[in-house]
Amino acid sequence: MTEMLFPGFFAAGGLVFSFTHATVAGKAVLFLLSIGSIFSWSVMVTKMRVIQFARKQSDRFLAAFRQDRQPLRMFESSVRFSGSPVFNVYRAGCRELTFHLLGSAEIDETFRARLEIADKISPAQMHAVNAAMERAVGETALKLESQMILLATAVSGAPFLGLLGTVWGVMDTFTGVAEAGSANLAAMAPGVSGALITTVTALCVAIPAMFGYNFLVTSIRGMIVEMDNFAAELASEFEHKYVEHGSRVSDFRR
Repeated sequence: MTEMLFPGFFAAGGLVFSFTHATVAGKAVLFLLSIGSIFSWSVMVTKMRVIQFARKQSDRFLAAFRQDRQPLRMFESSVRFSGSPVFNVYRAGCRELTFHLLGSAEIDETFRARLEIADKISPAQMHAVNAAMERAVGETALKLESQMILLATAVSGAPFLGLLGTVWGVMDTFTGVAEAGSANLAAMAPGVSGALITTVTALCVAIPAMFGYNFLVTSIRGMIVEMDNFAAELASEFEHKYVEHGSRVSDFRR
């Protein structure tokens, strides 16, 4: 009688009805899915903020770097662009270059004077500078990609976990019908409804995680390409100003 008077209320409360008729195994699956949803949303929100901040800092750094034709000027002034992947590559390259030019990467009041009288480095030493920038690109890429495995797991694992809960719930429903010895819609519907809620919940976890994962992966790949391009640009600047390509080169410093 109540359901006939308030059909909209019970339709809206379908998820509550399904949850109350879910088996213990189904509720355990729902609990695991809720934990996975919390972690996946935390990763998505955190990563999006990190990437947004990194882009902003990288844009600021690149604008400042390209205003000055002296590639070591910003390194000498000890300017910091925290959170910028491109700046990490720049700092790694400058530290390695100044080590080979001056024998030390420390910056003091004599840095500019020592740099002006320093001999140019050899192509072999420049290879070491390029290797340092490549390491910085790799290390920064690993940091950007950290915790992405949680999103990948939510995308691929949540639907299977939900399907497991549904199959288990349907199996329990048919077992109960077999034990009762009679089959009717009124007896089966609550159990089937309780079984299907795990699949619905799993899809609600996996679908946002899939969109977030694809967006983050594309953004991170773009930043890695940007780091590679900047490393090539910086290496070209170093080659023009600090590398001796003639027959006479400086001794390799270790």
